[in-house]
Amino acid sequence: MAKRPPQVALLVESSRAYGRGLLTGIAHYARLHGRWSVYHYERSLNDPAPDWLAKWKGHGIIGRLENPQLIRTIQKLNCPVVDLRGLHDLPGIPLVETNDKTVVRMALDHLMERGFTRFAYCGFAGANYSDRRLSFLKQFTSDDRYSLEIYESDDLAHLSDTVATESRGLHYEGAIARWLAKLPKPIGVIACNDVRGQQVLNAAREHNISVPEDLAVIGVDNDEVLCELSDPPLSSVEPNTFRIGYEAATLLDRMMAGYRPEARTLFIEPSGVITRQSTDVLAMADREVAAAVRFIRQHATDDIAVEDVLNQVKLSRSTLERRFCKIIGHSPKAEILRIRLDRAKRLLAETDYSLLIIAQMTGFKHAEYLSVVFKQKFEQTPGQFRTSNKLSPKV
Repeated sequence: MAKRPPQVALLVESSRAYGRGLLTGIAHYARLHGRWSVYHYERSLNDPAPDWLAKWKGHGIIGRLENPQLIRTIQKLNCPVVDLRGLHDLPGIPLVETNDKTVVRMALDHLMERGFTRFAYCGFAGANYSDRRLSFLKQFTSDDRYSLEIYESDDLAHLSDTVATESRGLHYEGAIARWLAKLPKPIGVIACNDVRGQQVLNAAREHNISVPEDLAVIGVDNDEVLCELSDPPLSSVEPNTFRIGYEAATLLDRMMAGYRPEARTLFIEPSGVITRQSTDVLAMADREVAAAVRFIRQHATDDIAVEDVLNQVKLSRSTLERRFCKIIGHSPKAEILRIRLDRAKRLLAETDYSLLIIAQMTGFKHAEYLSVVFKQKFEQTPGQFRTSNKLSPKV
């Protein structure tokens, strides 16, 4: 007699792009390996437990566990559970989530590459992900070369409901506009997520603050609909939600087979920054260096060399390299290589193109050379990177 498939409940909201990405990764694992009977229904992030859950006789749960009543119900079931939210300390329940330290580092590097040394942060006070990202940003900007302005608001600190926190925060657009008006310009603003990023852009537009020339804004989550509806379209750090969901499903499958994880949290690296108009600017007083950076970003994958950059700016090599390193932090040659490798990483994660094709598309003469440089830089081969960072099953 055939063994019945495990019954798995997915308590993940589909109302947000983040949740939909998680569900896609879970579904892909279940289709390839799990052979699960899946229980899933439309829900919001902080919804209580559904009526059927208290008497459910299933085998495992993957959820974004925020609602206390939902958590109490789940804990009484005595079945394997994987959390994808991290709001509460839940003994015995492992967590799989985005590495917020890398999220902040990517957002900050993105603004620094555009010449910004003044930064600001706009979050939802009291939301754990927002407070955590702010703490990392404070660490990264503690150097005297940088300044950091923070939107201060205690109106939300007592709320534990993410949706309620964000909804109430959206009522304070006037306060955010007044804060933006007082900021030194030009300045790069990191918003805790795309919801807040869109609000910052709305406030800037209503009060005639120029974006991105005076105010460059980047969000987090890369909710494509939200980012494209923003005016101008919002740049954003893209989490690898597909892999988070896939790894959570892998972990739950092992737990249902008797495995007990040692690590409390598995952090998944974000995929990168999706650049849109809200940060499409170079905040540099040095026009020659700005022209060099612009040329490199437009042509790095066209097999250019530093000599091609020099032809654009008419500076000596030593002068360009000295001024470039002072402003950007590394040489023009290193910037060309950085952009090529970043492009290679995205192609590895998002497509099934061969390494030869990717080498040709990113300005490397041979696939072997790309492989050598890639391993020197990232301490893993392109194949290993592709395996651990695949965004989706699509080409």
